[in-house]
Amino acid sequence: MYLLHIANKNYSSWSLRPWILMRELGIPFEERLTPFPTGSSWALYRPFSPSGRVPCLIDDGWAVWDSLAIAEYLAERHHGVWPVEAKARAWARSAAAEMHSSFTALRGSCPMNCGLRIEPFPMSDALKQDIFRLGDLWNDGLTRFGGPFLAGAHFTAVDAFFAPVAFRAQSYGLAFEGAAAAYPAQLLALAGMREWYQAGLAESWREPDHEAEVQAAGTIIEDLRAPA
Repeated sequence: MYLLHIANKNYSSWSLRPWILMRELGIPFEERLTPFPTGSSWALYRPFSPSGRVPCLIDDGWAVWDSLAIAEYLAERHHGVWPVEAKARAWARSAAAEMHSSFTALRGSCPMNCGLRIEPFPMSDALKQDIFRLGDLWNDGLTRFGGPFLAGAHFTAVDAFFAPVAFRAQSYGLAFEGAAAAYPAQLLALAGMREWYQAGLAESWREPDHEAEVQAAGTIIEDLRAPA
């Protein structure tokens, strides 16, 4: 069975991607959660992850240590990771790769914290551009392939890559136009996303650097997490 190393569900957007992909596709795996340390994760995560980061998938002693690489590794072994039709598959890979490498303003200005509701500070032009591009991208996929998921009727890896954005939309009240307006709720309603969310709310860990990032992003108006 696969072993997937992840970090705190309340904070770890990168861990969510392979976790929700495997959960929604019914790919069996064992989860091992190691909370984020304060500062560098290198010393703590290096014993099981070559990069000293999470997520990291272990398959029979073999490590695959990046969310996009994990998706591709799973695609070689399991049906349904990417769309079957070639053009839909190419679109999905392009969109997932863009999420993997871009949207730095969104990551910096709206760090993932599932259990908080935040009134964000006034948006920078870079953040406005990222939100516009997200809506444009989602509307393209939903229109082109008919929805309700980005590349068609079924949840695939491209949806997994945008799953953390759904939590950000919930936490920061981010709004999108057109068909994209309903897409975050579509993801949040998935059984796996509800499971992740409830587990994140139950965590009592508070990592100071992650908490400081949120305080720099806006005003906390509600904290739904278990007491620290």
